[in-house]
Amino acid sequence: MNLSKVKLVVSDMDGTLLNPENQVSNRFFNQFNELKKQNIHFVAASGRQYQSILDKLHLIKDDISIIAENGGIMKHNSEEHILLQLTPNDINTAVALLRQVDGANIVLCGRKAAYIETSDPKFISKFEAYYAEYQIVEDLTTVSDDVFLKIAVYHNESSEHFILPEATKLSDHLQVIVSGQNWLDISHIEANKAYALKILQQQLGITEAETMVFGDYNNDLQMLGLAYFSYAMQNAHSDVKRISRFQTKSNSEEGVETVIDELLSSKQL
Repeated sequence: MNLSKVKLVVSDMDGTLLNPENQVSNRFFNQFNELKKQNIHFVAASGRQYQSILDKLHLIKDDISIIAENGGIMKHNSEEHILLQLTPNDINTAVALLRQVDGANIVLCGRKAAYIETSDPKFISKFEAYYAEYQIVEDLTTVSDDVFLKIAVYHNESSEHFILPEATKLSDHLQVIVSGQNWLDISHIEANKAYALKILQQQLGITEAETMVFGDYNNDLQMLGLAYFSYAMQNAHSDVKRISRFQTKSNSEEGVETVIDELLSSKQL
């Protein structure tokens, strides 16, 4: 394993770079300065809202690339690109189905903000950890004056067990993927983090053999396939562990930072 070849480091946020307190460690910010010195580019790739990623990585936001909303939007070289978006028909169909699912909390994810129909304080307390900009509206299907990138659905117990069986009915024309213990994402049929990452690799002239990716959940699967150095977190979903070449410690044990230290050490040899 020759880590010295790596030129691109890509990390998911929740369950991966973010610790259980929902924060990026000071250790990582210190490592980032060393990554820059070694001309290693960093990409934050998440199902999270674009503004939320900026908030978490505000100290380095001008020096990194961002893939947000599972590949719906990308920032590179200080330019934002809307890659794939939902149509009004996509939104109407999905929202109508999801409203029938008991315990489903629906989030319509736009470029400007996220939109929700509920004012339930229990849900909002969870929701605010992921969304920096949002509005409470009466009807999601009437929201306009925005570009819509994704629909996220939250279930208090398990998105895989309670939301996925119904949401799968949309999978003939939309991408439906479990993105966390409590979250499920519905996007354009071609939208995923790998779609955006492939564009970045081509723009940077970086190969899969020179790419390192960290992930923990099923919305990371395609992205992990674009890197030789594919790492599953110890706390990852079993599907992620199965397809990843390597494994690191959990996000609570700074698994990403542990491997980055190894990467930086390899550059000194």
